Amino acid sequence: MSTPNDPLAALALEPITAAALETARTEVDALLWRRDVRAAAAEVAAASVERGARDSAAIDGADVVVVDSSPMGRVLEAALRLTAAVPGQVDVFATAPLQALAHLHGLAAHGFVGDEELGRPRLTDRADDPLSLGDLPSAREAANRLALLADVLTTPTAAPALMVAAIAHAEVASVRPFSWGSGLVSRAVVRLVMAARGVDPSLFSIPERGLLELGRPAYVKALRAYASGTPAGITEFVVWHSTAVALGAQAVP
Repeated sequence: MSTPNDPLAALALEPITAAALETARTEVDALLWRRDVRAAAAEVAAASVERGARDSAAIDGADVVVVDSSPMGRVLEAALRLTAAVPGQVDVFATAPLQALAHLHGLAAHGFVGDEELGRPRLTDRADDPLSLGDLPSAREAANRLALLADVLTTPTAAPALMVAAIAHAEVASVRPFSWGSGLVSRAVVRLVMAARGVDPSLFSIPERGLLELGRPAYVKALRAYASGTPAGITEFVVWHSTAVALGAQAVP
């Protein structure tokens, strides 16, 4: 039962949202119960990291085959580093989400920003924008919203975990709290929430694949709807995100 102090749970009760969240959870559960997946757990998890990282990099425009010294090759390398480190940060994320995000950003952004910016919220009103979202919140607002997100992530809620994952993803992706790499980090957050809250503790699914399959234009549209701050816009994003998660669960061969 939702309460006035549990806004995520209230939003999750909207019929269209509840149906989308339930469908996504059903697909993830079906994946976890597949005998072939459970029999090859280590291999499936490793393949999820590889494919998820490549898809996340592709969303940011790095649709390349190999890691090399080119700008796009380096983005792919960053995505691989970041996604591979997610399993080791799940327990930290459950109690200290900002610490986990700082660690992951430090890994991903190494070589792209100065050492003083690694793992730290941006101090300027500038950030990379590979999706051309525009409308960048100020550094002060970004820092405040990152702190509020940490509160959301550590406050008990009756909302489904996939609702929390969608909101956390959208916040980091739209606010862009880091000067470089917020998009990569935002997609890693989906994995962190799903693992920490027991939806996909073994990290078998590939949510990034679902995001990529739905297409960059749809991704941008959904993020801009969320950024509007309206209940309708947030609902639009959560439904879109749930569809992506369902596709990511279905993508495991």
